[in-house]
This record gives sequence, C-alpha cells and structure tokens, in this order.
Amino acid sequence: MSVQIWTYLFVFLTFGLYIGIAVWSRAGSTNDFYVAGSGVHPIANGMATAADWMSAASFISMAGLISFLGRDGTFYLMGWTGGYVLLALLLAPYLRKFGKFTVPDFIGDRYYSRTARLIAVFCAITISFVYVCGQMQGAGIVFSRFLEVDITTGVVIGMAIVFFYAVLGGMKGITYTQVAQYCVLIFAFMVPAIFISIMMTGHAVPQIGFGAELTEAFGGGYLLDRLDGLSQELGFAVYTEGQRSTQDVFFITAALMFGTAGLPHVIIRFFTVPNVRDARKSAGYALIFIAILYTTAPAVAAFARTNLMNTVNNIEYSMVPEWFSKWETTNLIVFDDKNGDGRIQYLGDPGANELNVNRDIMVLANPEIAGLPNWVVALVAAGGLAAALSTAAGLLLVISTSVAHDFLKRTFMPQITEKQELLYARGAIFFAVLVAGYFGIHPPAYVAQVVAFAFGLAAASFFPAIVLGIFDKRMNRQGAICGMIAGFTFTALYIAYFRFINPAADNAGSWWFGISPEGIGTLGTLVNLAIAYPVSKLTSAPPQEVQEIVENIRLPGEVAVR
Repeated sequence: MSVQIWTYLFVFLTFGLYIGIAVWSRAGSTNDFYVAGSGVHPIANGMATAADWMSAASFISMAGLISFLGRDGTFYLMGWTGGYVLLALLLAPYLRKFGKFTVPDFIGDRYYSRTARLIAVFCAITISFVYVCGQMQGAGIVFSRFLEVDITTGVVIGMAIVFFYAVLGGMKGITYTQVAQYCVLIFAFMVPAIFISIMMTGHAVPQIGFGAELTEAFGGGYLLDRLDGLSQELGFAVYTEGQRSTQDVFFITAALMFGTAGLPHVIIRFFTVPNVRDARKSAGYALIFIAILYTTAPAVAAFARTNLMNTVNNIEYSMVPEWFSKWETTNLIVFDDKNGDGRIQYLGDPGANELNVNRDIMVLANPEIAGLPNWVVALVAAGGLAAALSTAAGLLLVISTSVAHDFLKRTFMPQITEKQELLYARGAIFFAVLVAGYFGIHPPAYVAQVVAFAFGLAAASFFPAIVLGIFDKRMNRQGAICGMIAGFTFTALYIAYFRFINPAADNAGSWWFGISPEGIGTLGTLVNLAIAYPVSKLTSAPPQEVQEIVENIRLPGEVAVR
C-alpha cells in the first residue's frame, strides 16, 4: 500500500481510539474535568505526563534542529530534561501537598491576593497560547504532507479533533487519551530509529549506533566523524562543534529548565493522582518514559542529516526521489536553481546554496530518505500527530481552567454553579482552539523555537514565584506581584522586539549580552528575583497563617492545605 493509504489507516485507527477513550471517560463534574477525580494510577499518570510533556517540539522539531545545529541544538535536550528533573524533585510534591491544582490558584492563595491571582491567570493563558500554537503548527505539517492537504486544512483538522476530546473528556478524558498517545508516539519514534541504526551501523540500539562506525555502504568510519567531514566538505560548520556563544547556550538551557518547572500544563498533572507519594512516583515514571525518546533524539538527528547530505547533494533535479517531490508540494523543501545547471547544490554558503529545508520535517522525512517501508513512514506521521495533539489538549485545559476556575469562579463570579463553570470552561477551550489555529497557520518560527518562547515566559514569571512561595515563608504578595510583572514584561518585550518589531536585528551582534530571544527567559528570571526579594523585605510580612502553611507543606505527610 502507498504511504497515503497507510497514513489514512493509522490516523483513522488512532483518532478513533482517542475519541473512544474520550467518550468512555467523559467528565461529569468539575473534579473530573480539572484533575480527573485525583484517581489516576502513578504509572498511567507517568505516561500521560510524558505525552503531555513531549510535544510536537520534542517529537518533530527537536531532532530536526539538532540535525542542523549540531552541538548547539543540544541545549533543547539538556534544558528540557534537566527542567523536568527540577520540577519533579523541587516543586511537584510541595505543590501537590498545597492542594491547589492550578498555578494561579497556588499563587492567589499563597500570596493572599486577588491581584496576584489575576496576574498569574494572564501569564498562564499567554504562555499556554504561545505553546499551543507550536502544537497546531506541528499537526498542520504532518497533515499537509501525509494526507496531501494544505497546511491550513491540516491545522483545521487538528483543531477539530483536539477540541472534541478536550471538551468532552476534560482532564479525565485527556489523561487516558494521553496514555494511548504516549504508546503511539514512542513506538512511532523508536521503530524507524532502530531500523535506520541497523541499516547504517549494524546496531539495533540507536544510542549505541550514534557512537558507532558506519557500514561500508555508508562510507565507513565513525558516524560523527563522517558527519563532521561531510559538513566541512559542503561548507557547513563542523557538526560536533558549536557556533553559538557559551553564554547564549547557558542562558537558553537555563531558560528551558526554569520554564519547565513553571509550565502550568505539566504542574497540573501531579494533581490527578491520589496523594503526594503517588505524585513522586508518577514523576519518576514520567522521567523514565521521557528518557526513552530524549536519549534517542541525538542519534535520529545525526542519521537524518547524514542521509540528507548523501541523498540530495549534487544530483540532477529531474532525478530526485519521490519523497523530495512530495515534500516540495508543502513548500517545506524549496529548490532554487541559482546557477541554472539543473543540479541541486546543497552548500553551507548562503549565496551558493540552492536547497532550503525546513528543520521541522527532518524527523518526518527521515524514514522516507532512508528508504524504509511505507508503513513505517505512516507510523511516524501518526506519532507526530499524537505528540502534537496530546500537548495541545493539556494546554487547552490550562486555558479553560484559568478562565473558568481562576478568573470567574474564584475571582469575579463565585456564585456560579458547577454546571455553569463547566460550560464556561468548554467555551474557553473553543476560543483557545481558534486562536491557536490561526497562529498554527501563521507561525512566527520553527515549532521548537515557538515553544522555547513559552518556556522563557514561564521561567520569567512563574518559576521565581513558585520557588520563593515554597521555600521562603517571608515572601509576600508585594514581592511576588512586582517580580512577576517585571520578569514577564521584560521577557515578552525582548522576544517581541527581535522576532516581530525588528526581526532584521535578530542576530548575535544586536542581542543584549549576546543572549538570543530563546534564552532571554533566564535573564527575565533574574529580573524577577532581583525585584521580588528586596520588595518583600521592604514591605510587611505575610500573615501568620500563610507562613504556617508554607512551613506545613515542607513537612512529611499527606495532609493537603486547602
């Protein structure tokens, strides 16, 4: 069967599974809708957390960026994995014991302030919108290639599916759907990685193949040495050496770490289990499930870049393989015959390079480039959709809870019934899907870069407020409010200036201290801390009962603070 038929088959089966789970586990109460009744098993929650965490950025874009950036691209790998460890060990158990299942809820109660809650609601909605746009973009890319529709149609299909099971099932439906999506995406990522590793190195374990010698069919020698040589021959930077400054790599990595620890859609997952002990267990399981993909990504990146260089450089355009022509129709691969010789010159010199490849297609195109069976190619498409839609659903739920629970129920409309609250939550999801779809069709950057902006905003706003709220009982509402406003505003303006207002200045020569927009969240975090801490010391201490709550959540035990 053709790739398209296989893709239709896999998409039909997997989407049918997701919708069936949503119908089976549909939410009947706000507790089901927001936190799945707090009755999810730690292993299931670990899988759901991993699927929620490993978005289109992880599945589709991360390995693609590493394949082009080489060593520089590993800050995504280090930042996201390190950030999850930071979240699991430093924050999740304490937040679970505090007993508030949204970040704005925690900040509003911990800092005894409606203003703090509203600022947190605004930050949570903005961060989630930025993040979910990347997921819709990823879904559009997959649909556009493998169902042979335009990206706009692909995004609309993704919007419809995720809206259906997010609205119907809430967190309960999303959780069990994400368990299925994790199984799909990890199988889809690992199968081609194993096949290609065997083909290129003779090793079935991609992590071993990454450091092994290539077979004679691929020129022999160690994979990374071969890739370095190919890169230099074509005028690209040496793959295993970086071009970014050390401080920019550090700041991006730190921003991704701090942002991970402040992401609302990940934090809320630790409230779907019965108690604090299970929250710790599910965090550990999730880390194992995440590591399977993240330790494989560098190998996939190296395999994909090697295959691309060997396949398309200096060949007659009339002789390009079928996969190349298919991706050309999406405008994600563009050939510009600058010298008119009819041959593709894939070179590191921008003035002579005739091939433009969108980084986000590398993982999806890799099985086709390597000549794997059609069913494997279609499987990867289904995995990419699972990754994009699982995270999109979690983010949409954060937006809905921020609007219905934190903004309306807890602030301006405390009299509304549970039924009305659910209605407002589902309406918020509808609006959020429309906005996310628009930016998925008109993306500001590659998927992983868009997601990195969300992490920077989360780092600059939530991370200091949460950490100080847990570990410094003297931190008060004045400090938290001033810090969040300063950190978020600084980071948002920096990103907006270099990406939208003056994109021509988006280069290392114009960045402050050589820090890129992807890494500015770290400086935003420092701005937040530099303002929040002294302001708290210069103003009155929190009420005694708040200080006792902070003391209590750091003591062993399962008693939640309400």
